[in-house]
Amino acid sequence: MQFSIRVWAALVLAVLALAGQAHAQSGYDRRGGDYLRFEIRSGDPSVCATRCERDARCHAWAFSYPLTENTIAACWLKNKVPPPVEASCCVSGVRGGGVAEPRKGPIEYSIDRFGGDYRSLDVATDPAGAACKAACEADNKCRAWTYVRPGYIAPSAHCYLKDKITRPRHKPCCISGVIR
Repeated sequence: MQFSIRVWAALVLAVLALAGQAHAQSGYDRRGGDYLRFEIRSGDPSVCATRCERDARCHAWAFSYPLTENTIAACWLKNKVPPPVEASCCVSGVRGGGVAEPRKGPIEYSIDRFGGDYRSLDVATDPAGAACKAACEADNKCRAWTYVRPGYIAPSAHCYLKDKITRPRHKPCCISGVIR
């Protein structure tokens, strides 16, 4: 009896450990095992994760943000679980993991702070919008910022500096933050 309790306890701990690793990873691709590709006009990676959940063949998925204004976001469903490979273009995950955007301090992933813009500029593509955040930090007038990924409103990444803190709205196109 004592042995079976230990075995069950070990199994429960193993399942919990694996469940903690099941979250989607922003900034990672999973290459190989593709059996279906489709476009996602909304540009939202959660559509890709949901489609995987509903397809019994799907074990993992990879989502690619639009690369230019003329391209559309895409999803690849996979019949195996390839290892994650670092790639700023993508979000990927395994079935059951959903989409969990990274939470790094004041950076707001998939958030647009619409309005309050006093300056805009093209910036380098970056999965965390670091150049936009740095531009805001360097300008005493700037209170908040929004980085727009390439392909959503222009072919290149774009940064909006704001002199007002506006209400956050969920949008997969953007990364935002409040500085002052």
